[in-house]
Formats: sequence, C-alpha cells, structure tokens
Amino acid sequence: MTAEEFKSRLMPVRNKLFRFALSFLSNREEAEDAVQEVYLKMWKMRDDLGKYKSPEALMMTITRNHCFDKLKLKKNKAFTLNTDRDDTLFEDGHDHAEQTDLVSKVKQIIRCLPEQQKTIVHLRDVEGYAFEEITEITGYDLNYIRVNLSRGRKKIRETLLNLQRNETGRN
Repeated sequence: MTAEEFKSRLMPVRNKLFRFALSFLSNREEAEDAVQEVYLKMWKMRDDLGKYKSPEALMMTITRNHCFDKLKLKKNKAFTLNTDRDDTLFEDGHDHAEQTDLVSKVKQIIRCLPEQQKTIVHLRDVEGYAFEEITEITGYDLNYIRVNLSRGRKKIRETLLNLQRNETGRN
C-alpha cells in the first residue's frame, strides 16, 4: 500500500478513533497519542492490510486494546469523571448550553457503565457502527452485544430520569 492509498483509505477514520480513545482515556492528549500509535501500527502493517475484511474495524480493535493497555499501566481500573475536559469539545459558547449540559451528563453516565456496556454503547450509539461491525471489533457474540446495549441504554435512561427528577424537585 502506498502512502497515498494509506492516506485516502485510513485517515478518514481518525476522528472516530479519537472519540473512541477519548471515551476510554478521558484525556485529549492521551487519546491523540493513542490514535497516533494506532496509525504507526497500521503503517508498519500496511502491506498486510489486504488480508483484513475491514481495516477500520481492525483500527478500532487496536485502539481499544491500546487504551486498555494504557489504563492497565496506570493501574487505574475506574475512570475519573472530569467534565472540564469533556466541555472543551463543545466550545460554542452559551448558545447550546442546555444541549451541552445534557451531552455532558450522558457522557458521565456512559463512563460509569461496565466496560462491555460502555464499549458497545459507544460503538453503536456514538460512532454508529452496525452490529456486525461491533462483533468484529469487540469479538463479542451478537446476542451479548444486543443484551448489553439494551442494558446500557436502560441504565442511561434511568439515570437521566433520576437526575431530571432531582433537579425538578429542588426547584
């Protein structure tokens, strides 16, 4: 694979990889580093990419594994909730403050989900992957994915409703 082919086929996935890494690492710089590492690995194996059905799925898998390795090195099994970092993604001003607040709450809730649910919800609802692609990326069984997606969505919905009730009750 030439450099031009590499750029045209693999570089469009960069933003998805970044968001995916950020969902695990909760740090922009670490997520950017993770994406860079993934591209380095892909470049090294560029001549073998024809063997893979979906290079994008391979990149997502490498990103996930890299993030897990990074978290293990930190010996940090629980993610720190830090809304300041997440808010930098939405520097629109106060025009969309309510939407930004809701998105921030949903992100916080997603971070609190069990690892499998977090991964599946992110891939399906944030990145828009099909179930077959999620199966390929994660290695999970299709039924397992469907069950965990349903449980994750239910937990998000319940938590948002509870937050809404608490906010309404205070006013």
